[in-house]
Amino acid sequence: MNREGQEAAGQSKAPKLKKPEAMVFDMDGTLFQTESLLLPAYHKMFDVLREEGLYTAPTPPEERILGSLGMLLADIWKNVMPEADEQVHRRADELLLKLEIEGLEAGGTLLYPQVIETLTALKARGVRLFVASNGLEDYIHSIVVVHELKELFEGLYSAGGQGTATKTELLRILLDNHGISDAWMVGDRSSDVEAGKGNNQTVIGCAYAGFGRQDELKGSDVIITAFDELIGLYDNAE
Repeated sequence: MNREGQEAAGQSKAPKLKKPEAMVFDMDGTLFQTESLLLPAYHKMFDVLREEGLYTAPTPPEERILGSLGMLLADIWKNVMPEADEQVHRRADELLLKLEIEGLEAGGTLLYPQVIETLTALKARGVRLFVASNGLEDYIHSIVVVHELKELFEGLYSAGGQGTATKTELLRILLDNHGISDAWMVGDRSSDVEAGKGNNQTVIGCAYAGFGRQDELKGSDVIITAFDELIGLYDNAE
């Protein structure tokens, strides 16, 4: 359908996007291949919890933690080990962060293909780049430092750093702090869709991580299956 046809229909299955002044990225499952770091740390964490007498059952299936990515930490532990109390959940927070940072520093973790090249190309086009994640502040900072992304981002926002209860609130703070009116929220979870739409922004859903439910990205303006598709979307936007 040509542009006139789109206007006549009122909408299109492939909407014409507006060029953003900024792009805001989720971290896990969007920029960072979380399982390359998370799963070894996850198993070590439960070993320590058992050693400390805080958890006696076998380690919960990996699918529970992978299916919880994108949630706030408090909600992740309710999903992974609902039978454990608040004290165990808070100790899990401490241990997982410590083990993940150790894993990052040891090397071997991965970004998705073309992340650095795509972010560099977008920044060269004048796009302001940010991270907004439900993860802990030190975790997000460590990924950015280890993978040498720091110079690409204007700001790193985390639920842990801002004390926010939802990603919608986190994105609102980011947009307000930087005077941004037009942004693309880029992420792989329903919380990213809700954050973008809750702030009247365009949502680019990322369907390449494979952690979420089939309907996880429902409501996205566009869904991409490779990170570098962002360049074409930006170049073709008005």
